[in-house]
Amino acid sequence: MNKNQEKVLVAALCGLVITAAGAFAVQPAMAAGYQVDQLAKVSGVAHWDQLNVRKWPASYSQQVGAFEPGSHVWVERCIKAKAGADWCLVDSQDTRGWVNSKFLTVVHDWDI
Repeated sequence: MNKNQEKVLVAALCGLVITAAGAFAVQPAMAAGYQVDQLAKVSGVAHWDQLNVRKWPASYSQQVGAFEPGSHVWVERCIKAKAGADWCLVDSQDTRGWVNSKFLTVVHDWDI
């Protein structure tokens, strides 16, 4: 192996380490959070807008769906953020993911 090949190999390995570390740091930790198991209504969203549902509890995470204002969702659990918004894991029909908790209102009087 000559010097140039060695430099390319070292640079490639460094790139892999940096990429792996970055991917690990960007993916939010799945905190234990607290169980909710409650029905909620999507609120605080403009009538012409939708509430984005994310793959992970972070605004930069991949969008996996959206809920219309007034939609009912089942809230499985929520996590408290040290900084920023709290997030809740919700499920409704074929959409499951994380939403910002400030756009949910618990439904207290509902019938199964």
